[in-house]
Formats: sequence, C-alpha cells, structure tokens
Amino acid sequence: MGNRVSKVYTRTGDNGTTGLGDGTRVPKDASRVNAYGTVDELNCTLGIVLACDGVNAEIREVLTQIQHELFDLGGELCIPGMVTVQDADVTKLETILDRFNDQLPPLKEFILPGGGLAAAHCHLARTVCRRAERAVITLRREEPDTRLQPQHYLNRLSDLLFVLCRVLARESGHGEVLWHHERRPRPKPTAG
Repeated sequence: MGNRVSKVYTRTGDNGTTGLGDGTRVPKDASRVNAYGTVDELNCTLGIVLACDGVNAEIREVLTQIQHELFDLGGELCIPGMVTVQDADVTKLETILDRFNDQLPPLKEFILPGGGLAAAHCHLARTVCRRAERAVITLRREEPDTRLQPQHYLNRLSDLLFVLCRVLARESGHGEVLWHHERRPRPKPTAG
C-alpha cells in the first residue's frame, strides 16, 4: 500500500494550489485538477447508485469494478506520465454495454432522467461522466502528451451508463420516462 493519510489537513493548499501525484504544485483550478476531480465526482455518483435499493447483483459488480478503474484513471490524470487505462479497458466496456443493450427494446424516443431512484442517480452519473470527458478533452488540448485512452474510456462509460439507466428504470417497475416533444402548442411570435 502507498502512503497512508495520517493527517487530513496540511494547510499546503491554503494558497490556492494543490500537489499532483508527482509532487508538482499547480493551481487548484488547473485543467489537470479539474479532470481528475471530475472523475472523482463521477466515482462518488456511482457510489450513490450502488447505495440504492433494487440494483441487481450483475450491475453492482459492474459498477464496483468501474469504481476501481475510475480510481486508477484519476491516478493517471493526477500523475503526469502515469499509465493505467488501456485500450482493453475500453473494449471491455463495449462488451458489457452490448450485453446489457441486447436485452433492451430499440429506443424510439428520447428519455428523460427518472425511472426510479437508482435510474435517476445513474442518469446523474452519466452526465457527470460526460463532464469528466469534456474536462479530459480540455486537458489534452492544453497538454497534448495526455493519452487518448482516458477520454475513450469515459466516452464508452457514459454510453454504458445510459444503457444501465434504461435497465434500472425497467427493473424498478417505474419504466422509462419518454420525452413528449409535442406536449403543448408553442406560442406564436408577436410583432415587435
């Protein structure tokens, strides 16, 4: 095991900087910190999904494994030059996604976030995952040596989370909440 945290506060960040895993001090709002911080937030939202009742054992196992992988991914983003995410990890997400998606009927309408507590939290995780992906894209633009695999992993993960939202909504008995795009007449423009 690596370093153990014996003291939670150090006061070293009081000046608006934080230490990367390699010891480099950077501003707390640096793109790299935003990227691994958003991955951490994503991991937390998956913890909320796992805390919900009605999440089946297969989804629990998948999400728990993903939490470990996100922790590794955060480490890669926190330590410049570190490599944790591989192409095989992205392929594995695709395989899992296909397995769950094959059980679902084709989607003909957009879905609103909802469909029970676990599905709603999974929708939130999906949107945080997309934000994490955008943060990694920003980091890659500023630091071109940043590897593509984290971006690809987050892209596939957001797709997988969307499919899991559908599964969770259906299994909860709430069903998917479909968007009704023609729910009310649009106001007519007034002459100015």
